[in-house]
Amino acid sequence: MKYVDEFRDPARARILVEEIHRLVARIPAARGRPLQIMEVCGGHTHTIFRYGIQQMLPEEVEYVHGPGCPVCVLPMGRVDDCVALAERPEVIFSTFGDAVRVPGSRKSLLKAKAEGADVRIVYAPLDALALARRHPDREVIFFGLGFETTMPSTAMALIQARKAGIGNFSLFCNHITIIPTIKAMLDSPDLQLDGFLGPGHVSTVIGTRPYDFIARDYRRPITVAGFEPLDVLQSTYMVLKQLADRRCEVENQYARVVRRDGNGPALAAIAEVFELREFFEWRGLGSIDQSGVRLRAAYAAYDAERKFAVANISIADPKSCQCGEVLKGIIKPHQCKVFGTACTPETPLGSLMVSSEGACAAHYSYARRTGSPTVPA
Repeated sequence: MKYVDEFRDPARARILVEEIHRLVARIPAARGRPLQIMEVCGGHTHTIFRYGIQQMLPEEVEYVHGPGCPVCVLPMGRVDDCVALAERPEVIFSTFGDAVRVPGSRKSLLKAKAEGADVRIVYAPLDALALARRHPDREVIFFGLGFETTMPSTAMALIQARKAGIGNFSLFCNHITIIPTIKAMLDSPDLQLDGFLGPGHVSTVIGTRPYDFIARDYRRPITVAGFEPLDVLQSTYMVLKQLADRRCEVENQYARVVRRDGNGPALAAIAEVFELREFFEWRGLGSIDQSGVRLRAAYAAYDAERKFAVANISIADPKSCQCGEVLKGIIKPHQCKVFGTACTPETPLGSLMVSSEGACAAHYSYARRTGSPTVPA
């Protein structure tokens, strides 16, 4: 298939759904409880809700919405650090658009901007570097966040800054890694996962090889999936086919983009600039060992955490917010006590309601309180 409409063909979707129904009848575990397939990536969550894919499947198959939205797992204390940096008079604080609305304990970056802080939305780290070139009298801080998907572009901005000798540019690094996160999900006693839809965007960078441990050590099937409706349906079919055949392998549905060993130049840029942190805090999930990165010593001059006093204090979420339970798949978004009332996309209480890839925002947009997503006209 070459065109977008081919990946949304209703006739092909019906064939896949029929095949999925036949497969489920062959899986013994499905007779006692729903088969739980975690879609790790927030982009897959959005597709599932937008196109009503859950409602196409037999009731014996249930998607579990994973922690694959980097904005959604940003802890409240790190948002407070962002606000503190942005409110410094000498600083231009730059970030992606969906990050400005994530609530901290006092305020969001958007509110700080409304109160006078110089917060600017950029489309890429190189845009932030361009700001530093244009404003040599100001310190330009780029708020770097995201999984391995966005690490290469951040790394390239720092490599260029160092090469050009630009001294008024720095990074507040909140980049995170996918593999320790999946392992934490597998080790969680609260979850009983049967398989995974592997993240597509991350896998374009790291490849499929790093997922081998899921099949080898945890005996769970995983299929790296694309983001169109037929991608998700076919990947779900592939996971269920492994379960029916009693296989546990790493399969790649997204082969038109993803390769076994990933993107070499992108991985080289990441390795030059970043190193693993001992641990990193995730909103709703707590501290996960080696799940974040920081700048290597060679790039210490561009590290905002070393240039400025960053409190880095752990702050608990509001008790009414159940983002942690949603992130771990313990409850569905509409089961949260404040979903659609105190917490909406216009007034987000929790981070999952901020980004369009967040499970709560996707559910609110396409399902609301019913728990039954509908396909938009």
